[in-house]
Amino acid sequence: MKEIGHTGIHVGPLSFGASSLGGVFHSIRENDGIEAVYAAIDGGMNFIDVSPYYGHYKAETVLGKALREIPREKYRISTKVGRYGKDGVNTWDYSARRAKESVYESMERLGIDYIDLINVHDIEFQASLPGGLQKVVDETLPALVELRSEGVVGHVGITDLQLENLKWVIERVPEGTVESVLNFCHYCLNDNKLEDFFDFFESHGVGIINASPLSMGLLSERGVPAWHPAPKALVEACQKAVEHCKSKNYPIEKLAIQYSVSNPRIATTLFSSANPANVRKNLAWSKEPIDWQLVAEVKEIIGAQQRVSWKNS
Repeated sequence: MKEIGHTGIHVGPLSFGASSLGGVFHSIRENDGIEAVYAAIDGGMNFIDVSPYYGHYKAETVLGKALREIPREKYRISTKVGRYGKDGVNTWDYSARRAKESVYESMERLGIDYIDLINVHDIEFQASLPGGLQKVVDETLPALVELRSEGVVGHVGITDLQLENLKWVIERVPEGTVESVLNFCHYCLNDNKLEDFFDFFESHGVGIINASPLSMGLLSERGVPAWHPAPKALVEACQKAVEHCKSKNYPIEKLAIQYSVSNPRIATTLFSSANPANVRKNLAWSKEPIDWQLVAEVKEIIGAQQRVSWKNS
């Protein structure tokens, strides 16, 4: 078990991301999603990450149903503020007032009276709104820090695809304001840019949470969903890597999970599935030794597309 920064939250190398419970990637059967949560807890996971944005409140609602049957001491909950949606329309609101309201609404949906880690969700969206990222510094984070001082939430973090945004905010808030970062698609087989920021985050006592070891489907035999924002050349390179792993009878999903949990400087890696069998399979894979020669071959196949990223959407 590793500690997320200095939060006192100790987690295993693989943790449960609940975005799939909202049908973010494809439609799900609610009972399967609930069973997936049970499989995660039964498999030893104690950290669950969710957001009101996932499925426009559906993920928190389904997760809340699962949590009714799980003793509170068995899990730590991470959720978010800033991104929302209704009737299929995405919305953003990083105001202090909405942030505080959102925390209490999330607790109600989840059926809990305390959130272990509250995050400002995908701060790059505020960068294009009035006030820019400075609003996260001046308004969103102070509101969450106030809730932390009141004991409503335990710890405060920020999330984003763009690592530079996370750094920018941390440099402009009082030390200890941001206790963790959650970054996705930057510590996986096709992109390890997160490594460049380890020293910075650690020097500020900020814990590192990695997410999306399959790079939102790039590193999967199923392939990317139609909405995936990756450029075509990257998609094609990853497809070649998928086929290479298949020829070795070593699913790229297995290699991707193993690679993402391999770095000791990352507290935990989040993966999401509403399929209990997949949860158990990923847990088993994460405990098996990795084939580093195959990692090298995959990285060579991806070649010039390594570290090619995209804008969040």
